[in-house]
Amino acid sequence: MENSIVDNRDNYNVILEKQNVIDREPFRLLKIDDASGLDSVEGRVVCNKCHRSRKFFCYTCCTPLIDEKYIPHVKLPIKIDIIKHAKEIDGKSTAIHAAILAPDDVTIYTYPEFPVFSQDEKVVLIFPGKNSISIEELFSINNENNKTNNDSKNELLINGYPITRAVFIDSTWHQTKSIYKDERLRSLPCVVFKSRISQFWRHQRKSPRWYLATIEAIHQFLIQLHDSAYGTIDNYAFNDISTPTDKYHGQYDNLLYFFKYMYEKIHTMYDHDELRAYKRPLI
Repeated sequence: MENSIVDNRDNYNVILEKQNVIDREPFRLLKIDDASGLDSVEGRVVCNKCHRSRKFFCYTCCTPLIDEKYIPHVKLPIKIDIIKHAKEIDGKSTAIHAAILAPDDVTIYTYPEFPVFSQDEKVVLIFPGKNSISIEELFSINNENNKTNNDSKNELLINGYPITRAVFIDSTWHQTKSIYKDERLRSLPCVVFKSRISQFWRHQRKSPRWYLATIEAIHQFLIQLHDSAYGTIDNYAFNDISTPTDKYHGQYDNLLYFFKYMYEKIHTMYDHDELRAYKRPLI
């Protein structure tokens, strides 16, 4: 028993040491546009819709308030619906980043508002439900269906993916469980993905660092979905990808454009090691 405890402690220390290295440059391996131009945007702007003063974008109306040249446009392979708990504070949520950066593919709903799905859509809920499956299993099930129906892979997959839409819940874990009781959500198949260590600067009580901010979760899910379909180019951030390729090479990394910018601003004002959010346990 003592040896087991020591081994677990040693393993955790190794993980902690590796994460400390990553935390020094957490976005180094990603292709995210330079956001320094946002520094030239002075003051706040009054939103034409709600008439409230905002910076860069209105998180209430999901509307950009600055010149489009400052905002990269991200095209996603599937549609993303975000269902936000009514008590979730708009200004503290990162869900708005997805709606601003990928406006053609992301829609935010405030519960009990709910997206309407057509019959031909293949929709999943990103939630660790009782019968949830992994992204890899999602592809495997699709391949088995192909064999059963004698259909080719391309006939059942939509642009190489077994789904057309994914639903995320934006709320605290306690609020999420209350939303999940809704039959409209419980009827959807649940999918989970491999998490990573969050770089979100807001402290969440009783949550380890692998609890991701909403924008981090969407980014992580899309990367794994793309990788399962086409693979990923190793160290793509340091390579000049001149030849067209279906493999992942940073196509969705700009979803973290505002997240990275705000992260860096926070870290100019506070020491990383002193922020409570980064003192949470890794596992």
